[in-house]
Amino acid sequence: MKITQIQLEHEIFANCYLLVDEATNQAAIVDPGWYGDIIKDVLAKKNINLHYILLTHGHFDHVSGVYGLQKDTGAAVVIHNCDREHLLDPKKSLAEGNFPEPHQPVSADIIVEDGDIIMLGETEIKVMSTPGHTNGSVCYIVEKDRVIFSGDTLFCMTAGRTDFFDGSEEKMINSLKKLVALDGDYRVLPGHNRETTLERERTRNWYIRRMVK
Repeated sequence: MKITQIQLEHEIFANCYLLVDEATNQAAIVDPGWYGDIIKDVLAKKNINLHYILLTHGHFDHVSGVYGLQKDTGAAVVIHNCDREHLLDPKKSLAEGNFPEPHQPVSADIIVEDGDIIMLGETEIKVMSTPGHTNGSVCYIVEKDRVIFSGDTLFCMTAGRTDFFDGSEEKMINSLKKLVALDGDYRVLPGHNRETTLERERTRNWYIRRMVK
């Protein structure tokens, strides 16, 4: 699988990633916080078949581009059941009062739960439920490439905040324990900030060292 980070139009938006299964040229985009010229140009230049829009959770900086991207490509919108309403409600997505553009509601096409598998061509993507930042936060794990798309659960040297209306520090701690318990090392591609590895976070992440026993 080939992974490309797409630098969106403004730093307010979350990290956005393009996944391409090279055997079939099927593709997915993780967390399109904005759908503008940059994503359009990437899709046009690569001439790929976009199958999925994978959402790690439902906050506006991760999902504001979903409406336009789904409309233009027909890709299936994938989100955890507990965050599906965030796609419809600007209060739940935190867009209201924080984002100047009007909220464009969109319905989910595929609802996922912990342990579900999404097949992107010949690439298996596993869903791990990791509530804490939101109730419906998930990580997408590609075992064959040892990659975790961690959304706003695990960051380099820290973890996602838990003070939003559906956040929970207790759930976040339990979610981090699940990630730490994975066997071996992984490349970690987070929703914000820079790339890291799971082994580095096991030993150096202040949140994990302080809170996860």
